[in-house]
Amino acid sequence: MLKSKTFLKKTRAGGVVKIVREHYLRDDIGCGAPACAACDGAHPGPALESQPRDQASSLCPWPHYLLPDTNVLLHQIIRARKPGTWASVASRVRPPGSLETYIEQEQGENANDRNDRAIRVAAKWYNEHLKKMSAESQLQVILITNDKKNKEKAVEEGIPAFTCEEYVKSLTANPELIDRLACLSEEMNEIESGKIIFSEHLPLSKLQQGIKSGSYLQGTFRASRENYLEATVWIHGDKDDEKEILIQGLKHLNRAIHEDIVAVELLPKSQWVAPSSVVLQDEGQNEDDVEKDEERELMLKTAVSEKMLRPTGRVVGIIKRNWRPYCGMLSKSDIKESRRHLFTPADKRIPRIRIETRQASALEGRRIIVAIDGWPRNSRYPNGHFVKNLGDVGEKETETEVLLLEHDVPHQPFSQAVLSFLPKMPWSITEKDMKNREDLRHLCVCSVDPPGCTDIDDALHCRELSNGNLEVGVHIADVSHFIRPGNALDQESARRGTTVYLCEKRIDMVPELLSSNLCSLRSNVDRLAFSCIWEMNHNAEILKTRFTKSVINSKASLTYAEAQMRIDSAAMNDDITTSLRGLNKLAKILKKGRIEKGALTLSSPEVRFHMDSETHDPIDLQTKELRETNSMVEEFMLLANISVAKKIHEEFSEHALLRKHPAPPPSNYEILVKAAKSKNLEIKTDTAKSLADSLDRAESPDFPYLNTLLRILATRCMMQAVYFCSGMDNDFHHYGLASPIYTHFTSPIRRYADIIVHRLLAVAIGADSTYPELTDKHKLSDICKNLNFRHKMAQYAQRASVTFHTQLFFKSKGIVSEEAYILFVRKNAIVVLIPKYGLEGTVFFEEKDKPKPRLTYDDEIPSLRIEGTVFHVFDKVKVKITLDSSNLQHQKIRMALVEPQIPGINTPPDVSDTDLSGPGGKKRKLEK
Repeated sequence: MLKSKTFLKKTRAGGVVKIVREHYLRDDIGCGAPACAACDGAHPGPALESQPRDQASSLCPWPHYLLPDTNVLLHQIIRARKPGTWASVASRVRPPGSLETYIEQEQGENANDRNDRAIRVAAKWYNEHLKKMSAESQLQVILITNDKKNKEKAVEEGIPAFTCEEYVKSLTANPELIDRLACLSEEMNEIESGKIIFSEHLPLSKLQQGIKSGSYLQGTFRASRENYLEATVWIHGDKDDEKEILIQGLKHLNRAIHEDIVAVELLPKSQWVAPSSVVLQDEGQNEDDVEKDEERELMLKTAVSEKMLRPTGRVVGIIKRNWRPYCGMLSKSDIKESRRHLFTPADKRIPRIRIETRQASALEGRRIIVAIDGWPRNSRYPNGHFVKNLGDVGEKETETEVLLLEHDVPHQPFSQAVLSFLPKMPWSITEKDMKNREDLRHLCVCSVDPPGCTDIDDALHCRELSNGNLEVGVHIADVSHFIRPGNALDQESARRGTTVYLCEKRIDMVPELLSSNLCSLRSNVDRLAFSCIWEMNHNAEILKTRFTKSVINSKASLTYAEAQMRIDSAAMNDDITTSLRGLNKLAKILKKGRIEKGALTLSSPEVRFHMDSETHDPIDLQTKELRETNSMVEEFMLLANISVAKKIHEEFSEHALLRKHPAPPPSNYEILVKAAKSKNLEIKTDTAKSLADSLDRAESPDFPYLNTLLRILATRCMMQAVYFCSGMDNDFHHYGLASPIYTHFTSPIRRYADIIVHRLLAVAIGADSTYPELTDKHKLSDICKNLNFRHKMAQYAQRASVTFHTQLFFKSKGIVSEEAYILFVRKNAIVVLIPKYGLEGTVFFEEKDKPKPRLTYDDEIPSLRIEGTVFHVFDKVKVKITLDSSNLQHQKIRMALVEPQIPGINTPPDVSDTDLSGPGGKKRKLEK
């Protein structure tokens, strides 16, 4: 049956359009109860549980199904933000359009009231329908609603109805479920005193008017890690002079939480303040701590020069909350038998959250997840509820789960909907697959990767042509052949954005069947590839470039060490080794040419762990060794990326997905220039070329490690490289590579950006067809934003994993004493790098309950004088390394000075120099 409604609508241009809305109503939709004979064979099949709830509820001891209204689902599921839950519920919701339960909106009835009535009609229909199953049947449908009027009307109509809280409290066998109830509004669970702490947030309509008139500014709230009474708001828009607004003080922060979109009011210049250098952690336990907060705020307001003052403001309203589930630990109340406790998030930028739980004793010392429900004006802390117990603090599985959740890394198993788009096994290349594809299985192709690598997405070949020139090929896994635009597999890959490599775990962007099998360019199996092939002369000058979809058969899967051994061995002259030597020779010429153009060779100490085969705990930690073959692979990956970038931009000037690396502002280089000057060296930073040349000249025969330290420092000065759509930006330049254009093509197994680039290139060479989203620059720009976010979070998660495993290593080693170099000097500390472990840490010279030494800090040199000893950047020192476990939530590596000797400062080494070198290995790919 078809029901339709027609109405006229006026457009912005003043025209009138006719709108027709149609409802297709069906009479063949079953109730979903498996035992219902009346609906046997109706569409769709059984969807409700075969065993309805019974004897679980004291309110409803009979068997029953639950029918929650929309708001109950929104409050309990959306507030909790549990990944996958909403999709799971949505997939179980009965399809709309039943002829027996459809109702029209009545005159004078608003949409919300109509929806409430529709839910009651559905509940009533179910109860009447289920009675037909059996005369003796007690099976009922219970309406769960928190709407007072809706509940009252349901009871009047003879429908069993309860609030969510009433029903959950009736589940006497599961009292812990009460802890998981979301607060219904910010007014609920307010503290008894009722004292107003914060000013009221302005309504959205007033905020929008104020932003439009310029009275208020809109921006993203960024809380400080070091000071819970301070934050900045990054203003949206192009007003460079007002890019950042400083917020200081609890009342000015006004209940904003990190990453919220807020409206701020700029304070008069007479009330502007300077960023505080004080470190303040919130250690309060109750609402009375507001007075202590006010006392602490006075500490922030120190006398400073006028040039130190920053535009300062106050939060007047919240435009959009960006809450998520937070990992952390319970801070149990000192009050015996209290159900109200504070939760301390692992992220120091998030305020403590007040929750009610009866499980406090069981949750102590555990990592848990809590969701925020609201933040009333008269509460020092936001209200929330317990969501999940992750496990004991310090356990490897628990801490890995925490770092993945805290960095928003999608890591749930791939759904059946996603897996359904994978090829059926056994898989083989068909005649259809060979369409628009070259057969290159005869070429001597090989891959070179870190040890243990299973997701091999690139392979190479080099051979001499009959005309004396060289043919060089970069062959990349053809992932886009298996992942077609718009399906569930494509959507999930786009959402994940990147594979995340942790120390003992890999979170794949695509299912393992693709990442480690069908797309992995393993040796001695036929694989589909996308090839970039150059004809070069022996000076590595490109004469011709072509791109083709292909099929290859790799002749060897080598590690960097194995490839290097072949190149260096005079006894080996087979086809693979000859190919590798040709590639290595050309790579050296290519690298020399890049560096001459101004490409930077920077340094960043990367560590590798050697794991115990049984316990999987780290037993060795060392910096990674780079060989010529690392550079060889990198050079050809860079060349392929640049060649592809040129091609897709030629074909799609407005829709190419590219990658740029902005030049750092001059202020970023100050620390590098000053550090070099302290060693009588000059670093020029006006261009990438002058910086590269300066770093090449910055050598000291007596201090060979100095150049590496300078390059490490130069790396810290760089900006983040980002993906962008060519039609949305004018600056394409990649500063670090000194290339006018660049993209990512060479790692589609682990980067979604490369999949989009493959699709663009395939269309450009006529190997595949386009689709609307591929040439929509706004949608492409949105994809780039997600990819940049996912890439950044993946980097943070990887660093957090290294930090955690480093802590495990030193926990088992006890106290270790090692040589280190100073990277930075601070007002009361030095930041040092230990080359042996690639480990960075801070040596503090001021400690609680100890006499303060005489410290003199010079920002210009830079240097720090302690008593009679002066420390400069790059000075060699000796430090003692220990693991500080006094704070379970935030364990950290602590360093103390051993040498040089300073009375009252040094700690004894407590250990002889320890040789911890040894083999190790863990995958971490280059940005290829």
